[in-house]
Amino acid sequence: MNKTRSIVLASLLASVGLMSSCNSGNMRRNPGKIYAPDMTYSRAYDAYTSNPNFADGQTSRVPIKGSIALGHDLPDHLVEGDTNAYKALTTSYRFNEAEIKEGGRLYMIYCGICHGAELDGNGPLYTSGKFAAMPANFKGEKYLAMGIGTMYAALKYGKNLMGAYSSQLNVKQRWQVIAYIKKVQSENGGAPFALGVSTATEATTLADTTQAVQH
Repeated sequence: MNKTRSIVLASLLASVGLMSSCNSGNMRRNPGKIYAPDMTYSRAYDAYTSNPNFADGQTSRVPIKGSIALGHDLPDHLVEGDTNAYKALTTSYRFNEAEIKEGGRLYMIYCGICHGAELDGNGPLYTSGKFAAMPANFKGEKYLAMGIGTMYAALKYGKNLMGAYSSQLNVKQRWQVIAYIKKVQSENGGAPFALGVSTATEATTLADTTQAVQH
């Protein structure tokens, strides 16, 4: 009996001692042991500062070769002057009404001053007498039949007196501008419009599919 009582008493004393070691009234001096302290208290490096962990000593890293930033498009691999590639170029983009309207807004910012608000080549720069040659009339027979790839190449690299717009418009925006032009052309004797979507659901599905392919 005395032996059992001694065992119980020893257990109680051990428990009290353990509890005391865990709670010392906020006066504890020893923080104990930390597993992987370099992960708990990791060293942070600011961008553009030196960093001994990399061979070049720089914290800021170059993107992995072949990677594509979130929200950006796959490269189109066009080479300036490759006419055959332009003619064959197409796109999986399909735009809803709001996106085509945005294409029209971009057209007015970057194209309308030359090609005109009505797409007939009578933009302010031409009607003011600044240019001797009339800009392209997108309602003319030649441009009604022009392929979207050829138009895309002109936007990306420029054509004749027209400058390049690759720095002002990203891939999707270029196709939006072309979609807007083709939509107007379809209403003025051109081929049926083929860059639009019929429903909001279809637009969402196509957008999700494009993002999945890109990333």
